[in-house]
Amino acid sequence: MKQSFKKRSFTRTFSISLQNRLILTYGIFISLALGSLTLIINIFTGVIFTALVKNNIAEKSREIVKAIEEQYNPMSRSFDTVTIEAIGMYFVHDGYIVTVEDEQGNLLWDARSCDMRECMGVINSIAERMEGQFRLGGTMQTQPFPVTYAHRTVGTVIIETYGPFFYSETETRFLTSINRLLLMAAALFTLMSIVISMILSRAIAKPILRAEEAARRIAAVHSSSAKAEQLVIRVNEQYKTKELADLSRSINELAAELEEGERRQKQLSSDIAHELRTPLACLQGDIEAMIDGVYHADRKHLESCHEEIIRLAKLVQDLNTLTSLEWENITLNKSDFDLAKLLRITAEQWKPAALEKGIAINLDIRECQVNADYDRLKQVFINLLSNAVKYTDKGSITIGIEGIDCGVVAGSENPEKNNQIEVSFSDTGMGIPEEDLPHIFERFYRTDKSRSRTTGGTGIGLTISAAIIHAHGGTITAENNGKNSGAIFRIQL
Repeated sequence: MKQSFKKRSFTRTFSISLQNRLILTYGIFISLALGSLTLIINIFTGVIFTALVKNNIAEKSREIVKAIEEQYNPMSRSFDTVTIEAIGMYFVHDGYIVTVEDEQGNLLWDARSCDMRECMGVINSIAERMEGQFRLGGTMQTQPFPVTYAHRTVGTVIIETYGPFFYSETETRFLTSINRLLLMAAALFTLMSIVISMILSRAIAKPILRAEEAARRIAAVHSSSAKAEQLVIRVNEQYKTKELADLSRSINELAAELEEGERRQKQLSSDIAHELRTPLACLQGDIEAMIDGVYHADRKHLESCHEEIIRLAKLVQDLNTLTSLEWENITLNKSDFDLAKLLRITAEQWKPAALEKGIAINLDIRECQVNADYDRLKQVFINLLSNAVKYTDKGSITIGIEGIDCGVVAGSENPEKNNQIEVSFSDTGMGIPEEDLPHIFERFYRTDKSRSRTTGGTGIGLTISAAIIHAHGGTITAENNGKNSGAIFRIQL
């Protein structure tokens, strides 16, 4: 017992709630998605920006060459070295080390010779920026450009830059701002993903937790000695998510079934106690009287006890049949047979009892093939005919068939055909009080409140009949055949 408790405690300790699991799942999924998206954007932006930087370097180089070309004097066939020096030193600050040669290859101006310290400072700054900040290695690369005038080469400009490419200070600040913005966006989206995952998980987990709580309450109430009314526990079914709506509906159906089962169980206990009380009291009275010598243990008193025992056995049998029918545990053994023939056989069985009371059983029937459970329908017909004979003191009982042409099989699978059949049992007995008509198919309900031995039965014959007819997909109704002129029971299949 202690090991079992420890095992349950261990399981609870390391379990994770559905809501937390959903938060974790959604959070990881959305974070991975946003992280992947940020990485793709970063790579894509880097590729585009690198292409743009390379294009800027090429444009800047052409700009330098053009500026130097403008310093060529065709009359003297020489360059303005003073202006070239100003141009060269200007572009040194942007990372371009310029060297200019004339058409014979003689050196006209060299940035390194002019200011070696400045050039090395710029080169080292670019190298540190590219290798330290952006992790992009490289070396100094030179590229010669011809200086032309009137389609004639008049010199050469050699431009040395950090390669394969480098970022200027402006481009570095821009790229740093972009990366910072992407990181901030990633952090913001991650926070949003956590919030969204919490909202989504709560929206999904809340109905499930409500269903769990309802199920726990239902189990607690059902396991206790609670009344059926306390099982009226329902959860909201108005969810747009189909699975959640189905789950809530299932919980409600479970509660309704348990509520109905509890009601039936308590009602059955009450009904059985009520029905067993009378025959048991009679048995107890007769047996105690014989024990005390008040009655002799003769045939008359023993037959009286035997009748009560038979009555008890019939009650138990009927209760067993009714329980199977009400809980839909019955299996119908359907076959094709002539309904008129079954009614004739049933009528023949009850003719002696009818003749003894001076009443006639009339048949207004014709051959009619049906597909149904022969024995179950016979049980229904016996119950109805038994009641008709029991409650009719004079006159007659009429059994009729109406509704369809001969040969049409009732209960066929084609609903478009007019395949209904009606069997009626009409008598000229005392009829049914109007206040009792709505209740006569209820379990243990009797119109005879005295429960006499002559007319009293178990009180569930009509309930069994109704259950059998409903199992066939049909209906059974009762009505009075005019004031004080008997009753009519109609069965539609």
